[in-house]
Amino acid sequence: MTNSTVVHLRRGRISLVLDARGPGLPRIVHWGADLGLLPADDLPALVDATIPPVVPSSFDAPTVLSLLPEASAGWSGRPGLAGHRNGRDWSTAFRLDRLDVADGGPDPSRVAVGGEAVGVPEEDGAHGGPGAARVTVRAADPDAALSLTIEITLDAQGLLTVRHRLRNDGDAPYEVRELTPVLPVPAVATELLDLTGRWCRERAPQRHPWPMGAWVREGRHGRTGHDATLLLVAGTPGFGFGHGEVWAVHTAWSGDHVTVAERRPTGEATLGGGELLAPGEILLAPGEEYATPLLYAVHSTAGLDGLSDVLHTHLRARPGHPRTPRPVTLNVWEAVYFDHDLDRLTLLADRAAEVGVERFVLDDGWFRGRRHDRAGLGDWWVDGDVWPDGLQPLIDHVRRHGMQFGLWVEPEMVNPDSDLFRAHPDWVLQAPGRLPPEWRHQQVLDLAHPDAYAHLLGRLDALLREHDGIAYLKWDHNRDLTEAGHHGRPGVHAQTVAVYRLLDELRARYPGVEVESCSSGGARVDLEILRRTDRVWASDCNDALERLAIQRWTGLLLPPELVGTHIGPSRSHTTHRVHDLGFRATTALFGHHGIEWDISAISASDRAELAAWVALHKRLRPLLHAGRVVRVDHPDPAVQAHGVVAHDGSHAVYAVSRLTTSAAQIPGPVRLPGLDPHRRYAVRLPAGVPEPAVLQLTEPGWTPKGVTLSGAVLATVGLQLPALHPEQAVLLEVTAVD
Repeated sequence: MTNSTVVHLRRGRISLVLDARGPGLPRIVHWGADLGLLPADDLPALVDATIPPVVPSSFDAPTVLSLLPEASAGWSGRPGLAGHRNGRDWSTAFRLDRLDVADGGPDPSRVAVGGEAVGVPEEDGAHGGPGAARVTVRAADPDAALSLTIEITLDAQGLLTVRHRLRNDGDAPYEVRELTPVLPVPAVATELLDLTGRWCRERAPQRHPWPMGAWVREGRHGRTGHDATLLLVAGTPGFGFGHGEVWAVHTAWSGDHVTVAERRPTGEATLGGGELLAPGEILLAPGEEYATPLLYAVHSTAGLDGLSDVLHTHLRARPGHPRTPRPVTLNVWEAVYFDHDLDRLTLLADRAAEVGVERFVLDDGWFRGRRHDRAGLGDWWVDGDVWPDGLQPLIDHVRRHGMQFGLWVEPEMVNPDSDLFRAHPDWVLQAPGRLPPEWRHQQVLDLAHPDAYAHLLGRLDALLREHDGIAYLKWDHNRDLTEAGHHGRPGVHAQTVAVYRLLDELRARYPGVEVESCSSGGARVDLEILRRTDRVWASDCNDALERLAIQRWTGLLLPPELVGTHIGPSRSHTTHRVHDLGFRATTALFGHHGIEWDISAISASDRAELAAWVALHKRLRPLLHAGRVVRVDHPDPAVQAHGVVAHDGSHAVYAVSRLTTSAAQIPGPVRLPGLDPHRRYAVRLPAGVPEPAVLQLTEPGWTPKGVTLSGAVLATVGLQLPALHPEQAVLLEVTAVD
């Protein structure tokens, strides 16, 4: 190829311009809003327009940020690659060998190339789905004896993914300490938003100005983590859900990881992420290769909702995305805990069927020696003392009601008080000579140990094969991986890969069995585990007030149908807070709906109301699980509002919640975004469910009979809502009338 290649990719209102004129690694000139159809002859001029000047006390030639930042090119920030070969080859100077461009769509105007490029077969590096455009960069540093492949995909929705592959071409091992894809962000992005959290309070947002230096989010939990930032977002000042220009990245990896935003005094700003490697964890033998996790990157000129829209559309287009209606689920954990009794559970199943439940899940406590959380993990045989006739009688009873049967497992863990641990104490992740500190009285099985892996696969296979009717596994993971050693070396990477392999093998053997990613709530939520699972459990907290925030921010990445949202008991077992059924049900409505409550012990009137809420969810489910999620930027922090709008603009449902009291007695109208501004809509409170508790002498003027207004009016003026008591919510159903 010549040294004159500039590539312009366009998908989903996004442009990516790549300068590959060499001789070093290509650089991204523009990642952001669509630039329109640019003639190929204009592309070199666009690149020239972005080259910075040379200033005093700097390098003698302009320095530009490549796809892999290198000190040899003048980069003084965080390195894209850190590694060495016995203390040598610690710095690289990659040179471009080949650039391959593949256009997966029918419109040639969406890919322009100035100069020469070589076509690549459709299957080479394809991870973007139909309609994606792909660029594959191949480079080498002969002096360091390393080869680098960079795969860039821009899918039909405008979602960008980047992956690096590093190959050791030398005759001695090469240790990879860090290999992190990064992307440039323009200077107009001056604020950062990310998420943190803890058990039962996941997805807490935090935002601040983006100063000079690096904002580094490291996850050292051996799993994604309760405190993981699903998205690291940079944006223009004051960006919100419905306004502002924003850029964001997600590191798709279920082990230790890093996500970073860096702004340099030299003018560059970057977002990036990759795997967080321990010393000696990745040691490439001659000829071996290491591939980074996928870095997902998304841009929007319409605020955070624009980011979510791209991500949700991408996930719904994945081949493995659930295609059947998401069954309303009852999980028995908060109903019975470890107190398993067939008669009690069959009564609970009867009540579940009465209120409209479609999937019944038996949680922890069914296997050998499991009367509490201090014993039994690893012994995956049905406990004959508790279940003398096995699980099949309960499974059959559940299925006679027309419900699916699901089962809780925690395969990656083991209690020291278990037959498995007593027989194989060496099958545990550990540093030489000592066990890690216990967490929930358990240790972690070393799934990179071939015998441990084979044993666990065999037990799970037998469990599914020997029971007729297990349609769902609630796959839990209840501790961090601490001092996670494998054969004397760090083992988180190998463990993560082994877990993926285990799930892949089970899904291949039992393609009809769905799997939930639960990790003491929401500690394993990422786009790589979701290639192998059908939903996540957002949090162990079912308190509706806490869940409003948890679900709102989990939804920044995931569409509602992938997030388990259950109605808990009136008094939350994690906060001791008490809520009305209507508030709990409205909060749980917007997701993969379910119940986590002993409904065999509630009154007939409560069961009737619960059945009405379940019926409402089922009626709205086609909209909730396919529409566009919108969130309202309301000036009163005591008011939270969100909704789902059909893509054709025909139907929408919104929930408005009062979190606490406000400084103003009436917090002001709530705007309803996302509707077609040119259509007229009837707004009503849904029939069949109780209205919320209010503090008012008269109703708002429109509520007795509803109101019909244009989408433009509803989005611009909004509606004055009832004066809700704190911790109450109102639903609005919106239907196009012309």
